[in-house]
Amino acid sequence: MSAAPALPDSIRVFERGWLSSNNVLLVDDARTALVDTGYATHAGQTLALVQHALGNRALDLIVNTHLHSDHCGGNARLQAHWPCATLIPAASAPIVREWDEARLSFLATGQTCERFGFTGALVAGKRLALGGFDWEVIGAPGHDPDSVMLYAAGPRLLISADALWEHGFGVIFPELDGESGFAEQQAVLEAIAKLDVQTVIPGHGKPFSNIDEALARAFSRLDWLRAEPARNAKNALKVLIVFKLLEVRTMTFDALVAMLESASSMRAAAQQLAPRAAWPALLRDLAGELAKSGALVVNGERLEAPAAAV
Repeated sequence: MSAAPALPDSIRVFERGWLSSNNVLLVDDARTALVDTGYATHAGQTLALVQHALGNRALDLIVNTHLHSDHCGGNARLQAHWPCATLIPAASAPIVREWDEARLSFLATGQTCERFGFTGALVAGKRLALGGFDWEVIGAPGHDPDSVMLYAAGPRLLISADALWEHGFGVIFPELDGESGFAEQQAVLEAIAKLDVQTVIPGHGKPFSNIDEALARAFSRLDWLRAEPARNAKNALKVLIVFKLLEVRTMTFDALVAMLESASSMRAAAQQLAPRAAWPALLRDLAGELAKSGALVVNGERLEAPAAAV
């Protein structure tokens, strides 16, 4: 693993463990801004991190790359503490304005997010002055159809959210519901490859500078998923199970089966993998695989988060 590259003094990354995405704090003489705010249960920690870093200054702006719960779950807490402006992807604006829970992803994934407001929208091609640099908003559908990235040509920095990690990218959620997502993810990776990027700040994991290697891994993984879409569904279900377990710490197999009925993204993933009658067996098989990898512990009829998990 390579060491994390140095960043400009005006940019600080709070690398978070699951359940939260990374938070990127950008500070200049004009204003302070935070890109993505983590998960709801970590909101107090997010607030404390930002308060400590800013000292006597207030947070002026929140920028959300997309509205999955691990990226916007701290919005409400930060907004309650500071009267900060908030920018969200333009396509998500009507959904948030109405707080349409059928279209927001929180219920669909079995996750939570306190209601928040917004003051403006992020449109592809729009430019933002943050941390002393000029950033271009770039559309990044694939993992999420409304997602955006931020690119600063001067320092050759890309805030990639979940479109590109050092070792992959986020679950391609649209494909679970029969919508196109693989092609969009391919286009986003190709767009990143055309940018002059020295450092990527991902949504999860440390910043990295081995861009070509990361892209090669991402293209290879995408080809593997496209060859057999059930692989994306299986990965999605595993990710959502582990995420929920890290939140609640322990749950029964029966409770997990019930989640498939109430969380539509989980249900859609399960439907690609097995008939409804076989879902209990499917979940036991997945839990067994996750236990072998150390992602959870199976204790009789209960699933438990590993003791070392944060």
